[in-house]
Amino acid sequence: MVLSTLQETKDYIALAASLGKEFAKTAVERDAKGGSPTAELNRLRESGLLKLLIPEQYGGFGQTWVTALKVVREIAKADGSLGQLLGYHYVNSVIPELNGTPEQKARFYSETTRNNWFWGDAVNPRDPKLVLTADGKNFRLNGTKNFATGSTGSDIIVVTAARGYVENLPVSIVAKHREAVENLPVAIVPTHREGVVLNDDWDYIGQRQTDSGSVTFNNVLIHRDEILGNPNSTDAPSSFASLVTPAFQSVFVNFYLGIALGAFEEGKQYTLSRSRPWIFSPAHTAAKDPYIIEQYGNLWVSLISTISHVDYVNSVFQSAWEKGEDLTATERGETAVSISTAKVLTTRVALEVTSKIFEVMGTRSTATKYRFDRFWRNVRTHTLHDPVVYKVHEVGDWVLNEQIPPFTIYT
Repeated sequence: MVLSTLQETKDYIALAASLGKEFAKTAVERDAKGGSPTAELNRLRESGLLKLLIPEQYGGFGQTWVTALKVVREIAKADGSLGQLLGYHYVNSVIPELNGTPEQKARFYSETTRNNWFWGDAVNPRDPKLVLTADGKNFRLNGTKNFATGSTGSDIIVVTAARGYVENLPVSIVAKHREAVENLPVAIVPTHREGVVLNDDWDYIGQRQTDSGSVTFNNVLIHRDEILGNPNSTDAPSSFASLVTPAFQSVFVNFYLGIALGAFEEGKQYTLSRSRPWIFSPAHTAAKDPYIIEQYGNLWVSLISTISHVDYVNSVFQSAWEKGEDLTATERGETAVSISTAKVLTTRVALEVTSKIFEVMGTRSTATKYRFDRFWRNVRTHTLHDPVVYKVHEVGDWVLNEQIPPFTIYT
């Protein structure tokens, strides 16, 4: 389905499912290879899905987060790496609306649709090694950021850096104090600007094609209007601006669920076509074995209830987004807690499903040629992004003590 057809039908989720089937054909080979999924990113560009969230007045499709997150889920069913890349793009591409001036919002939205930009980032808050310093009316950026998701295949990188240029504010303050993290300046940097070095050093057991290696900035020129908002402001962001973290967490929730659903479907097809019943089974086929049937039943109960909860939480996030600058701190906090419940649930269910599919497929399914373990490796790798036990704590503190979590880059 090409862009013109998409514009006519506006069936974005069906388009994502169609692309997912295409991506699934090469998922095993690409998981083994690692590196950047260049061809697949080009297909996403061609599809028009990169413009999904951008308002129609700027040339986008003006869709909701509910639709965008379901699109991420569909892509992740076939390939967790591509689901993560697309989800991160959606969040990164709206950061000018969260942190920028109205003029910056209009500029970056319009340029994204006009140029069909793909957005990556270099914002790892536990890696405060970038420093932005004044250079006349503009700035210079120096240092390295690790875990820069989507950087290699991107056109634009969202960057956070320490305030080396702010008068009388030592960089060490920003680096050492957690409360300063949310006040880091955000810059929008063209990926291929002089001095930007994309390091091909992402080699982990899962999410192997997320372009998440490190990026080095060697005296990179940053124009003043490429820093969102007031570059010298140390004010805390508004409740609306701080939705950046719930947005990322919502993406996590949906591509975890997508990976689990993909693993379940591949496990089901393998059981139906290749699995053999155990020698003591009363059934003639694995699909009729009562114990295998029971396990599939239990897995589906976990998945279908998770789907229902995640769909509800997605709508909660959309409601918060629609409030814009009228969003209160309490509403923002309750939205974050709601998303945390889904984060905990999808982490548990995805790890369970991606492991237990081997029990219903059998020993031969562990053959390297199938790489069914990629589902578990993908979930296991990314669910360590921020410890889920702290999400459980946030939920418990809200339920027991009515305490909403403070804004940080992780909550």
